[in-house]
Amino acid sequence: MSGKKIAKKYDTVHYEGVFPAVKKNGETYFRASLTFRGKHISLGSFSTAEDAHTAYLEGRHVLADKSCTPEHYTSDCLLHFEKWVCLANYRDNGFYFGNPIFMGKKMFFYYLSPTRVLKFDLDDLFYYSSHKIMCRGNHYFVADYGLQVSIVSRYGIKPYAREGRDFRFINGDCTDFRRENLEVLNVYHGVTPEQKKGQYVYTVRIHIKGNYIVGRYTDEIRAAIAYNKAADILKKNGVSKSFAQNYIEGLSPSRYAEIYSSLHISPKITDYRP
Repeated sequence: MSGKKIAKKYDTVHYEGVFPAVKKNGETYFRASLTFRGKHISLGSFSTAEDAHTAYLEGRHVLADKSCTPEHYTSDCLLHFEKWVCLANYRDNGFYFGNPIFMGKKMFFYYLSPTRVLKFDLDDLFYYSSHKIMCRGNHYFVADYGLQVSIVSRYGIKPYAREGRDFRFINGDCTDFRRENLEVLNVYHGVTPEQKKGQYVYTVRIHIKGNYIVGRYTDEIRAAIAYNKAADILKKNGVSKSFAQNYIEGLSPSRYAEIYSSLHISPKITDYRP
């Protein structure tokens, strides 16, 4: 069935910015779109022509009214929230992104919802304009080459690092991912600083079908090397899992070997067999 016949059958009243279409199963739906500053922008698909037209009018309103910000979005709007943000940014900043980004002077805002907004440096704009952020609780990640990649890994933080233990937000705002606001507290795999009787010890754990304690050490360098040694032992014992190695910057090979050979590793690791 042609578009003209669909329009005649399902849409006896002409709605500006609305175009009928048909799914593979024969079901009719309606697409809304508009043109602004010479750019054609799709606003989404809707079950009725009336809803599509309402979304079109809401989109026009966002583009015409500079006081209309992402915070003004309400749940009864038919225009999708992400499109609302994209239009507001295009109106004010002249850039249209497919993701819900609004640019500021020295930073940009990524709107997951009207009340959940992440902040980033402008240097990250290109990456997040092409990578959609998703969230699970307070864990934020993107799809990259088919994998779920935690956004904290872009800042030298381990993907499953815990806030307060491995890193912290300097200003206390856990939605502020500007580099100046992120402080890495623990850069080494498997190493957890813990306070015992007023002093810090570094507990090393390695994951082999569950977490195994490698040992507890007096400083993080020894702890990081202990993790490497445990990984080497497990590989030698036949464990096929690939373990990330800790790189110790500024340590000579001879000093590394000296520490490596002196470290005691838990029998649970040395005796482990797959």
